[in-house]
Amino acid sequence: MWRRAGRIRLHLAEITVRRVRRPLGPPAPNATFSASAPASSSFHHCLGPFRDSIGAPPSRSISTQADGGDGRECWSCGAKGAFLSCGSCRSVQPVDPAVDYFRIFGLDRGYNIKDNSLEGKYKDWQKKLHPDLVHSKSEKERAFAAEQSALVIDAYRTLSKPLPRALYMLQLEGIHVDEEKTINDPELLMEMMEIREAVSEATDSQTLGKIQSQMKRKLETWSKSFEEAFKKRDFDRAVEATQRMRYYERAMEETVKKL
Repeated sequence: MWRRAGRIRLHLAEITVRRVRRPLGPPAPNATFSASAPASSSFHHCLGPFRDSIGAPPSRSISTQADGGDGRECWSCGAKGAFLSCGSCRSVQPVDPAVDYFRIFGLDRGYNIKDNSLEGKYKDWQKKLHPDLVHSKSEKERAFAAEQSALVIDAYRTLSKPLPRALYMLQLEGIHVDEEKTINDPELLMEMMEIREAVSEATDSQTLGKIQSQMKRKLETWSKSFEEAFKKRDFDRAVEATQRMRYYERAMEETVKKL
């Protein structure tokens, strides 16, 4: 179901310098998944887009050290404790491979996060790091800003939704989840097939809203199951919870598309 991997370090190659204009507001969390594993039963064939959209989330650059960067010196003025940007000279710093996403938002590692804990800090960082706001800086610092801005965006997208946040926390524990593995639970697969049919046959927003609310409750149930299992370090149960969360999250997305 899962295997313990080595500690994952930040790969700068994954955070490329992007010469594009990014919005200052929070990005829409990216939770679209795609699977390449073949279905193993007739149920999988009937799942259609639900099955096709269940797969690995986008690759994320992460670290396992929450306190990385506290003793770093600013490359520009030499001040101690420089983080994403220097508090003394305000120079944007190079990406620190020893910082995790929770630290970017000033949070302790934990699954239960309130949305307003992320959005305000996200906007604060983008005011300092957004490439459009450092156009007068040196080419070197503009490159740092593009990398740091991309890192903050990815961190926001990861922590702002339950499923990506759960997978990220497992990765911090060195646990690799097989994203192509399909749950062989006939009851769950039948439920997904029925949901797909209900969404397809729905002709009004009220019906779709009811389906969406039902899926939201299911997602919340398994989200709580993940949190409880993770606290107990029962990683088998935690991984199973993420797999089921993925099904219900995808079902919710299908109803949103039709609303």
